[in-house]
Amino acid sequence: MSQLVVVAGMSGAGRSTAGAALEDAGWFVIDNLPLSLISKVVELGTQGSIEKLALVLGYPSNNNFDQLVELIDELKAAPIAVHVIFLEARDDVLISRFEGTKRRHPMAAEGLAPAIALERVALAKVRNLADVIVETSNLSVHDLRAQTLELADPTALRQRLQVQVTSFGYKYGIPLDADLVFDARFLPNPYWYSQLRAKSGLDEEVRTFVLAQPDTEPFLEHLWPLIEFLLPRFVTEGKAYLNVAIGCTGGRHRSVVVADVVARRIGQAGFAVLLSHRDLDRSE
Repeated sequence: MSQLVVVAGMSGAGRSTAGAALEDAGWFVIDNLPLSLISKVVELGTQGSIEKLALVLGYPSNNNFDQLVELIDELKAAPIAVHVIFLEARDDVLISRFEGTKRRHPMAAEGLAPAIALERVALAKVRNLADVIVETSNLSVHDLRAQTLELADPTALRQRLQVQVTSFGYKYGIPLDADLVFDARFLPNPYWYSQLRAKSGLDEEVRTFVLAQPDTEPFLEHLWPLIEFLLPRFVTEGKAYLNVAIGCTGGRHRSVVVADVVARRIGQAGFAVLLSHRDLDRSE
């Protein structure tokens, strides 16, 4: 087992949602297992084929919150990577959620507000052991799922977004499925140089020519931060496919070189990326 995530927190703060998000992402998730069995499960996990284990720890069935604290301490001392995520929300939000679902709060108290107050005090030590605390009051179910995955495994989350980088020629039309379109036609066109005309952006002579232009590097220096800013936000939105289209006149020279640079940087940032040159085989 290479990773262990522990999801704890207030009842009604989203533990089940977080657990479901991890399960959908391929984690082996165990929800509300008796505390006495958890150490044995983790031990078996380290010896077996489970790579990513997530434990969703709810209200202790024996009301022993000190045992919950001791368990987390024990897990964090184990020779594996352990990440503890604690979920919480404001009292008014928790009350609204319980009233909306008609569920009974696990703490034995007269009324929701006293029960929530008791649980918050009881979980204070668990909260202090968390690697990260997520306030879910203003998070939608979608936002909580995305944030849980980002915290548990940022690389896996990024791989859920498939980025297609496409070079194209404006004379043949903008790709219909393009999400982001950038224009490289302001750069000098290799087509007007006889020694480069028959070549493409895949040839080293054309690549060197395009990258040596005074405006190419500043263009890339402005373009990449924008793409770098947008990609994780598309992930958070839940987008599974993104097409970044880069065009020049015929789609053979400038756009091919720029698209290759952009695709390489996207891959280096940890995203799954495909590169295609739509109009490379056409003649200008």
